[in-house]
Amino acid sequence: MGMSGKGKRTGAKTSAGPKKGTAKAATKTAAAKKTTKPNAAKKPAKPAGDKTSPWAYVFTPRAPGERRYWLVKSEPDTFSFDDLLAAKDRTTHWDGVRNFAARNFMRDGMKAGDQVFYYHSSTNPQAIVGIAEVAREAYPDHTAFDTSHHGYDEDSKPDDPTWYMVDLRAVEPLVRPVTLTDIKARRELAGMVLLRIGRLSVTPVTAQEWETIRSMGS
Repeated sequence: MGMSGKGKRTGAKTSAGPKKGTAKAATKTAAAKKTTKPNAAKKPAKPAGDKTSPWAYVFTPRAPGERRYWLVKSEPDTFSFDDLLAAKDRTTHWDGVRNFAARNFMRDGMKAGDQVFYYHSSTNPQAIVGIAEVAREAYPDHTAFDTSHHGYDEDSKPDDPTWYMVDLRAVEPLVRPVTLTDIKARRELAGMVLLRIGRLSVTPVTAQEWETIRSMGS
């Protein structure tokens, strides 16, 4: 899922297979944009290390043992948190991201052991419903090479991939889902990337935001 928020599926493929479709990180229609707007997906986002970005910290070197935090979106009728819990080893590859900003967060920012909020989008209410963790760091997204997949990108090649995915493992559901309305009501969460660039399907979360939402969901 990228700056447009489109490109990644909001569901995901698992070793057990997705419920519907094959893409998981953005909306089901996002990846098809290339056929109607050949240059839409190729608009470059700010480079990963751009110091002018308020989220540039996610690309900086880490202290030993440092953990960082993220949020991913999935439509529950495509791939829900319950589906992740039911997947083999409670793990899935998070494919279908077709937005450069979201890809950069995932490819260049996410590290094994990072904690991830699982957000149900395109539903009522939209909410953070569970916690996952990065089980495998970024590697090429094979769905971009599959001509039968809605996320196919003719410019992405196995020997020169454009798009990447990570593996996510379910940790636990939240005791109480934290809705988008709940998040908007908290002043200390006003700067969340989720609220500022809502179309992105992979976004960073600060440590303070993480702790606030964990408290809200307990």
